[in-house]
Amino acid sequence: QVQLVESGGGLVQAGGSLRLSCAVSGLPFIRYTMGWFRQAPGKEREFVAGGITSYADSVKGRFTISTDNAKNTVYLQMNSLKAEDTAVYYCAASKRFGTSPRGYEYWGQGTQVTVSS
Repeated sequence: QVQLVESGGGLVQAGGSLRLSCAVSGLPFIRYTMGWFRQAPGKEREFVAGGITSYADSVKGRFTISTDNAKNTVYLQMNSLKAEDTAVYYCAASKRFGTSPRGYEYWGQGTQVTVSS
């Protein structure tokens, strides 16, 4: 059974930092590309970061994606957070990198990130 479990979300003040984790089990981690997406209320799910070093323009220079293959875990370090970063953040796995959510086969349950201004 494939499982992606996110953690690390929470409430933070603008300018602060959070690190999200996504622990993956049930699939060959190194054969999949991982991505982070987010969805704010009333908005579509959007790409945040993925592959090795691909980022949405809105988070470039502030967010960093990394993986620990030994732990089957992908991270999203988020610095200089802004109120507009508030959303539910999801990790996802795909056999091919892309920025569309439709290309990802497996999803976590999401973790809420709230940035207060």
